Amino acid sequence: HNEQPIRQKGLVAGDHDYRAYVGAPENYDLLSAAQFNLLTLLGLREYHTLLDIGCGSLRVGKLLIPYLLPGKYFGIEPQKWLIEEGIRNELSEAFIQLKRPHFSNDDNFTLSIFQQQFDFLLAQSIFSHTAIPQMERCLSEAQKVMKPTSVFLATYLPGESNYQGDSWVYPDCITYTPRFMEELAQKFGMTCISLEWAHPGDQQWVVITSPQNAEQVSRVSLSGGEHIWEDKVRQLKERLQKIESHPFVRMGIALRRALKQVIRF
Repeated sequence: HNEQPIRQKGLVAGDHDYRAYVGAPENYDLLSAAQFNLLTLLGLREYHTLLDIGCGSLRVGKLLIPYLLPGKYFGIEPQKWLIEEGIRNELSEAFIQLKRPHFSNDDNFTLSIFQQQFDFLLAQSIFSHTAIPQMERCLSEAQKVMKPTSVFLATYLPGESNYQGDSWVYPDCITYTPRFMEELAQKFGMTCISLEWAHPGDQQWVVITSPQNAEQVSRVSLSGGEHIWEDKVRQLKERLQKIESHPFVRMGIALRRALKQVIRF
């Protein structure tokens, strides 16, 4: 096998390259798949609305935009050039015209800028660089755009202390304690649930959601995709109902019942 093109370039996280600027370039494709798979495991379907916070060069957007129905993907990224390079190198203008994603270059976590409520929110490797005031701003805005059933999937870097600075840190990462993350979510009336899901940067995946939705999220995350089987059962039931509603089928069912009555006598 040939060496990966990124390694041939000698790029490292933070370099001015659309893949390297958003993190370790050798993990670009891996994190695409990890985010997409986890989102679908948690119940993401094509008809849901999703907000990708810090969407960068569309690392996961290149999978989500084709998957979601037109107009359902929303991305916030202060660095406009990253979005443009992501479209040019990972998707195409044709995909953009077909799927009609929405983008904003807001740099203050104004999640309400789209005037839209979301089924899913995603902040991969955002809280590993944000100061506490920025995290509070993000969750305050999240309250405005989340429904009781919304799922906010995020990562942070666990540590024994909480970053006390007041500004964004990049490309270095900062840490927060699990207890701090739980208390932060509670401050905004939500619950923080840790997930067992691998991350190449040793970050911790969490779901921030309403208390009433926490049990459902925990059950799905532990079930290994139980929602997939639930959807399959629902689809089969719908198909059965359509079959049973057909006039010839209804006639056959009625005839069978009549024959049973005749046989009894």
